[in-house]
Amino acid sequence: MSRPLYGIFGASGCGRGVMPLAREQLGEETVATDRLVFIDDAAGPERVNGHRLLSYAAFLALPASERFVCVAIAGSLVRQNIVARCEADGVLPWSVCAANAVVMDDVSIGDGVILCPFVTLTSNIRIGRHFHANLYSYVEHDCVIGDYVTFAPGVKCNGNVWIDDHAYIGAGAVIRQGTPGLPLKIGAGAVVGMGAVVTREVPPGAVVVGNPARPMKK
Repeated sequence: MSRPLYGIFGASGCGRGVMPLAREQLGEETVATDRLVFIDDAAGPERVNGHRLLSYAAFLALPASERFVCVAIAGSLVRQNIVARCEADGVLPWSVCAANAVVMDDVSIGDGVILCPFVTLTSNIRIGRHFHANLYSYVEHDCVIGDYVTFAPGVKCNGNVWIDDHAYIGAGAVIRQGTPGLPLKIGAGAVVGMGAVVTREVPPGAVVVGNPARPMKK
């Protein structure tokens, strides 16, 4: 009788960091399991960190009662394209969350998210689909985060912040707290550079760097 099959899509650094969390979440005591695999269409070895590495086509060909995939790729547009392929093939989204991630009161989280170790989500937060929160990031109260948003390690997102789809927040960035009724907004597709301190609204598609964060000069 076939069992569910689980895959981490992406065998580069992001995927290799997520795989141990996935293994722990499934209660697998060994990496030598065929129900949890890496998926990557780039050429590679037969196994990565002990887990089988399969092409997407090979993953679909394996017998399974259901298939689940967590897309562990930092590029949000690539992530979205892979999710669309999976949805078209009936592959279900899978969220992977570290055991020590903290999720407090009234937090709504979409499908396919990744919460890495030491991530904290406090209260009254709305998070969209396929959000990535890397190590030691936090989201404070009354924030709204869209789909395919990526937090690099150590992002500090304070209260009353709205972040639109496909925004990328670099490592160690700090986003100033907004106010009730007047949230600090980061537009769709915006990029906040590593270590930036965001004190005002970031327009859609803008790239901001520095302290305080300002648009990058072309």
